[in-house]
Amino acid sequence: MDTHIVMEKPRPRLATRLTDLFGIQRPILCGGLMWLATAEYVAAVVNAGAMGFITPRSYPDIDAFRDAVQRCRQMTGGKPFGVNLYISARPGENEKMKLFLDVLIEEGVRHVETAGYSPEALLPRLREAGCVVVHKVTTLRHAQKAAAAGVDAVVMIGSECGGHPGMGDIPAMLLAARALEALDIPVVVGGGIGSGRQIAAALALGADGVLIGSRMLVADEIWAHRAMKEYLVGLDETCTTTVLRSLKNTYRCLANETAAEVARLEAAGQSDYATLGPLVGGALQKEAYESGDWTKGVLSLGPAAAWCDRLEPAAAILDRLEADALAQLDAVARKRG
Repeated sequence: MDTHIVMEKPRPRLATRLTDLFGIQRPILCGGLMWLATAEYVAAVVNAGAMGFITPRSYPDIDAFRDAVQRCRQMTGGKPFGVNLYISARPGENEKMKLFLDVLIEEGVRHVETAGYSPEALLPRLREAGCVVVHKVTTLRHAQKAAAAGVDAVVMIGSECGGHPGMGDIPAMLLAARALEALDIPVVVGGGIGSGRQIAAALALGADGVLIGSRMLVADEIWAHRAMKEYLVGLDETCTTTVLRSLKNTYRCLANETAAEVARLEAAGQSDYATLGPLVGGALQKEAYESGDWTKGVLSLGPAAAWCDRLEPAAAILDRLEADALAQLDAVARKRG
């Protein structure tokens, strides 16, 4: 008689529908970061029990992207990880989308974060491949449309978000509360999340998790120049600004010299890419990350950078976030008890 007893792995204390959906230990998505969400960073996040997403647009060609996916699989020991698919308003920017889909599906990636415009056209192929899809939105209306189209979860991106927060200027927690009243699928809070207290608050709200970006920029596995990371340490919640509202493409970024120049040009009536493009283009962003010159480029950043207090591994950041969230939830329970 076989007397072996199979012990079930204990369910994580912060388990939610999101952790079940993605097969992770912590209800934390580390969203795709243009130029920065490489295989090394995503693997570190995944190995620490959260979910990360490689950004294929960060790589020079499709072969380099495929190599990144393969390296990430090796570094995670086969654990699931994700790929970010940004759907642009400009059709020309989406020409490589079929190739991105080919690679991620062929390489066995089954976790996808979509952002930008509707992912509806991509869903049949992703569904056929058995992919889990989480879509980032900035309005309740878009969340409802994404849910109806068949995504598995939504991230409600508030105005605090680094990068593209939409035009509504609605805070993340308010958007999430509205979505929780209207949707049956898992809802994630994104925008301005940088502390364990906020994770606890999101879970208390009823959300299934949080999406974090700016807080992770000081992780050792982020390849940006050390000088850039050291500048982020010590910034407070007033460190960001928004530009490009005149183009109906609001972008939250580090308040630096380039952002100030873009704002000056917009105030003077300049609202075309021919004028603003050289300042807001991705090449200048990449150069800034490479050189560490934080004065250059429109660099995606949210006020959650206020919690970037030291340079350390991604796992250490996530450990502290979870510990702080649990401590806060326990403190609330004691007060109520």
